[in-house]
Amino acid sequence: MDRCVVLVDAGYLLGASASLLAGEPSRSRVTVDHTVLIAALRERAEAETGLPLLRIYWFDAAPDRRPLPEHRRLRVLPRVTVRLGALTRAEGRRVQKGVDAAMHAELSELARNRACADIVLVTGDGDLLPGMMSAKEHGVVVHLWALQAADGDFNQSEDLVGEADERRVLDREWIERWVRVREAPPHFQHAPGPRAELAGLLAAPPVPHPAAVAAVPEPSAPAAPAAALKVVPTPKDLASRTATPVPTSLVLRWSSERGWVERPHQGPESCTPGDLLPTLAQLTSAEQRWADREEDITTIGGDAHEVGHVFARRWMDRLGAIERLTLLWNDYPRIPHRLDGELLRYAARFGLLAHKDDQIDEHDRYAIRAGFWKELATRVPGGELVVSESRADG
Repeated sequence: MDRCVVLVDAGYLLGASASLLAGEPSRSRVTVDHTVLIAALRERAEAETGLPLLRIYWFDAAPDRRPLPEHRRLRVLPRVTVRLGALTRAEGRRVQKGVDAAMHAELSELARNRACADIVLVTGDGDLLPGMMSAKEHGVVVHLWALQAADGDFNQSEDLVGEADERRVLDREWIERWVRVREAPPHFQHAPGPRAELAGLLAAPPVPHPAAVAAVPEPSAPAAPAAALKVVPTPKDLASRTATPVPTSLVLRWSSERGWVERPHQGPESCTPGDLLPTLAQLTSAEQRWADREEDITTIGGDAHEVGHVFARRWMDRLGAIERLTLLWNDYPRIPHRLDGELLRYAARFGLLAHKDDQIDEHDRYAIRAGFWKELATRVPGGELVVSESRADG
């Protein structure tokens, strides 16, 4: 068959790109425009082989072999087939399983069935050497593509380089057509703790239980101005304040991966008006669920802040009445329990859960909720002022 096929080792392609542009091989340091990337691969393959493209095979790994958002976006593109291996943990780091074997099997099968005349391999793994040799024995021309290395040296197996029929190096200019460096988040550069811009969004005065109001004595010093926002104290903070005993009737609220937990009051008397608002699932029709899923697959990148923003946009659009949204400001920055749990479950679809040992990282939770409140601030009168003041205090 006078056609060409491209086999892409995504770990090599994206890791080498991150090394070149960001100085480290972590794929999280770069953002990829997959539509532009696939078009660039097709254009280059057809130009160098002189043959029309049959298909691009994208080999990658994912937890439990379940496709992540980038895999969903890729597999709906024309002439793209996604093959997934498993992503497991070994000796404290993530390890791909089955990706090399899948590439080897596909390479040998294409050559044996004479499905194409030329195969382009974008990989650096020497484990594919037997597959490359087998393909050549079946009369297939094998092209090996490398990505420009950060140190100017080889980032491929020398055995692969020596066995390939043709070899090309994809330079920085070609790579920069479809990849951008993502700014390193501040919490990777400083001591642990919420980023300044996110911590500000989470700063707000605590909302005491009605029964606690009478139990708390009047302060001897003048109260702080109403505009000043303070961080909600955690149970540990309150327990450490031995000088002023904490009333036993005070409602303690704090955050967890399961949403907000309220103690000791669990009955209806501890609910706020915001807790009575409907969830997104209750406001969404079957047609809207289909449209939401399509948007998640094709356009949502999966950034933690973006996830919170998208969830809030959908919920607020369907809730309708602006006056109902104002109820939430009484509990700011607490998101109603049911809604918060639904928000975190939605975030788990985008791999924010799978890559963190089945827990959403604390900084991601800050970002998810910050995205939610930022969207609310644009819809409620005075909301932007509250957010800007909390940022200034943070």
